[in-house]
Amino acid sequence: MTTAEVALRLGLAALAGVALGLNRDLHGKPTGVRTLGLVGLASALVVIAVGRGEGDASRVIQGIVTGIGFLGAGVIIRSERGKHVHNLTTAACVWLTACAGAACGVGEWQLVLIGAPIALVLLTGGGAFEKWAHRTWPAQAKQKTDIEDGSS
Repeated sequence: MTTAEVALRLGLAALAGVALGLNRDLHGKPTGVRTLGLVGLASALVVIAVGRGEGDASRVIQGIVTGIGFLGAGVIIRSERGKHVHNLTTAACVWLTACAGAACGVGEWQLVLIGAPIALVLLTGGGAFEKWAHRTWPAQAKQKTDIEDGSS
């Protein structure tokens, strides 16, 4: 692998993380540009390093996916009453960023170039879609709220 290809893989991994992190930062969430940029970069670094040493990249990726769960768990917060959980989307974003970084590390450009924009569409439009769905089907939304609150 040439130096230019290594730089491209690392740069794209970091850029995917930065784009996802910017969305989280603009929504006032606990992770942002630096955190998710670093997660993507680190994932790509470790996958490339293993690939150069002829190691088993699938085992490293498995370790990344398992380990990143701990980082994701660190951003999840329960409300004071313990009935609502916050920042699950941010935790999922941390996990997605690690996966994007790993994909960059193994040179799967298409996955990242297609997946990252889809993720950004979900992050930017998902909330509005949920609000629309709650207005359109209020009975189902009420039922979901009751289940989450433990009142049904």
